[in-house]
Amino acid sequence: MNQTPFITVEGPIGVGKTSLAKAISDHFQYTLLKEIVDENPFLGKFYQNIDEWSFQTEMFFLCNRYKQLEDIKNGYLDKQRPVVADYHILKNLIFAERTLKKNQYEKYLQIYQVLTRDMPVPNVIIYLHASLDTILKRIQMRGREIEKNISPAYLEQLSSDYELSMTRFEQSYPTIPVIRFNGDDLDFVQNKEDLIYMLKVIAETINKGVENNEFAK
Repeated sequence: MNQTPFITVEGPIGVGKTSLAKAISDHFQYTLLKEIVDENPFLGKFYQNIDEWSFQTEMFFLCNRYKQLEDIKNGYLDKQRPVVADYHILKNLIFAERTLKKNQYEKYLQIYQVLTRDMPVPNVIIYLHASLDTILKRIQMRGREIEKNISPAYLEQLSSDYELSMTRFEQSYPTIPVIRFNGDDLDFVQNKEDLIYMLKVIAETINKGVENNEFAK
């Protein structure tokens, strides 16, 4: 396991990953690592025509996320502070497997395996999930122009893909705790009590990891 305290927040589009990662960063004084989204020049075209633009979109994300992980590995971030990221690089495979053609995915997987070899592995994963209705409401509330063309059917399938992927991850990496929070029951952005509860659960998991010498303070 990675000896640098490293927490990732994952879940489908619009579920609140960045908001929670920022709240964790503020509360625990962790370095916040945010994925590059708006800078992806292919993303708007991807939502309009997935088949045409999926490979370019996924390759852009993979290269940028690889660079951020490399920065953690090489110590370019503040070595004295743990890191919380609003994504886990495994999401690349979730999206790529759903959107790429078979031959494209096979090539993509080879590149992914090379780039992610020996990269930092999170100590804790926080998995946010919610119903399609909740996700659609939150996407509408944040009002990103680039997300207006996302198909509800695509979002629903993506949520199912995430659930399957996280279950597989738990089976493959039983020593890495996965904290699950249901966005239908918890609205940490609008309800301070929900956020306090979630931060308490996260703190208990971190403290347990420290006590067991799974990662440094």
